[in-house]
Amino acid sequence: MQPLQTGFLLAFTILSLTACGPADEVDSKSPRSVETTTVRVEPWSETISSTGEIIARVQSELSFRISGQIIERHVDVGDHVEAGQLLARIDSQEQEADHAVALATLHSAEAQQSQAQQALTRQESLFKSGVSTRAALDAAREQVLSANATVESAQAQVDTARDTLNQTELRADAAGVITTRNAEVGEVAQAAQLVFTLAQDGPRDAVFNVDESFLLSRNFDDRVQISPLTGGEPIDATLREVSPAIDTRTGTIRVKFGIDADTPLSLGSPVVATAHYKPIDAIRLPWEAMTSDAGRTAVWVVDQQTGKVSLRPVEVLAYVKGYFYVRSGVEPGEIVVTDGTKFLSAGEAVAFQGAGQ
Repeated sequence: MQPLQTGFLLAFTILSLTACGPADEVDSKSPRSVETTTVRVEPWSETISSTGEIIARVQSELSFRISGQIIERHVDVGDHVEAGQLLARIDSQEQEADHAVALATLHSAEAQQSQAQQALTRQESLFKSGVSTRAALDAAREQVLSANATVESAQAQVDTARDTLNQTELRADAAGVITTRNAEVGEVAQAAQLVFTLAQDGPRDAVFNVDESFLLSRNFDDRVQISPLTGGEPIDATLREVSPAIDTRTGTIRVKFGIDADTPLSLGSPVVATAHYKPIDAIRLPWEAMTSDAGRTAVWVVDQQTGKVSLRPVEVLAYVKGYFYVRSGVEPGEIVVTDGTKFLSAGEAVAFQGAGQ
């Protein structure tokens, strides 16, 4: 009886294993269910920010054209001045003396001119009456011409002396605000030495020193938003100038944005510019689609004919909240796995859903 029971148990076990084996094998090879999306190209633009300051579009560097000791200074940094307003004066005694000498020379020349003209008039009258000779008349005319030339020369000397005297006064060449002062009363100013910097009234520029990497193979939109660093309403600004040279000390490029003259931002105000790159075509994928292939960013791509997946490295353009943008590696119309990527293997068949969404 014992051998018979053992035989029945052995047969039952074999039949059970035989019955279960094929079903388990079928279950293990059933396609894994994943979620997918269809690759589409869409415009992408990145936003960047940088800090800078407000400056006048036109600035004048004011200096005396002659040397002398400064005896008067009427303005300081931050003062608003009008065109032609007196800013400073140097000692003018020497120039006044030169001007007086030039005037005296002119008066003497004018007196000689008057005498020569009277002598010519007299000779013309005598020549008509037959008393004087042609030679005397010609000599009188030469005297007049010489006297006229002397007067012109003396007048030029007076004009020069007057201009030099005027140069002892430093005046504003336009309305604006004094931003720098480099001289004090009692100091001897040299010719062309910078005394004041004048930020002229009118349009303003927002100036930024931007890292060169921001401009490599990329272009900004012409319009940006400028906001005070301390807070406030943003204002529109227009790209006006990009320096062609890189500052070798900082590795930055100076960029200027033009703003209107009636802006509430004052000179020197710190501001923040928010700019957008011009849109380019890119592929947006959710973070869940991202995986790795030997340290490179990759995605699982589904073959629409066979339903099998393959690992595809991609070139990432940018990472943003919830998504990443791909420059290359996948093509529009392909299907990428967005959920269920952790347990996939190359060549595995999947049951996908969500493609085309």
